[in-house]
Amino acid sequence: MTDVAVVVGVRGFGVACARRLGAGRHLLVADVSADVLEQVTGDLQREGYRVTPTLVDVADPASIDALVAEATRIGRLHAMVHTAGVSPRMATPEKIYAVNLLGTINVINAFLPIAVEGSVGVVMSSNAAYYAPVPPEVERILALGSAEEMLASVRTVPGWDTGLGAYWLAKRSNQLRVQAAAAEWGRKGARILSVSPGIISTPMIHFERDAGAPVDKTVSNVPVGRIGVSEDIAAAVAWLCGPEASFVTGTDLLVDGGMMGALKWSGMTTEDPQSAAGQVPGPRES
Repeated sequence: MTDVAVVVGVRGFGVACARRLGAGRHLLVADVSADVLEQVTGDLQREGYRVTPTLVDVADPASIDALVAEATRIGRLHAMVHTAGVSPRMATPEKIYAVNLLGTINVINAFLPIAVEGSVGVVMSSNAAYYAPVPPEVERILALGSAEEMLASVRTVPGWDTGLGAYWLAKRSNQLRVQAAAAEWGRKGARILSVSPGIISTPMIHFERDAGAPVDKTVSNVPVGRIGVSEDIAAAVAWLCGPEASFVTGTDLLVDGGMMGALKWSGMTTEDPQSAAGQVPGPRES
């Protein structure tokens, strides 16, 4: 049976992940933009990959169900990598919750029924999920609650109604949902994980820089001394989807060039997601 690698969201790291996972497999690539999908599909096909493109809106459960049906038609699920999302300055907080928070839950839930022995799901979170604490009672709802409960609970957290605050809370929910889903995926012999990138050179981060985010200042203080590239994330995803990571599930892999360590211990600062304006100071108490 044909092994299928599904990549949801093909801008930024998505296409790099597709290249890493697609050799010898059938790639099912999905995106909300028809133009992006056409361009990426053409590039991958010219490089020799077997590719099927599908339009998808992760905020629409019916759209995701259609994507899952297409994956089932093609073959056996090897990997599902979910990278689709919007950044803090791209959308309203409501849109960020709809796409990044609820959309991710839609994807996790929809792909579980077709997971089989050896399947791996990878959800793209962000190091922004580590920026500020979430009360334990809110974390529990973000991990296990219904959509209505989640949207009510985030409104109790300072900064929930800012773009960066909504992004941070949604990305923390991504990590928690992966933790909570690991047991169900494990009963099928499958694994699920999240990856939390730092500042990576993608169209999204260039948009954020142009919109006023302190990207260059932050990068200059990252311990590795450079901005990340999509291949940094794709390499991590490929490892997680491979046999070397067969004992790794239900957890988050932080790939941020040391940014979180610097924020906590070296005096580095960046934007504060709990405030419409301000900075996350360092060092902070653990």
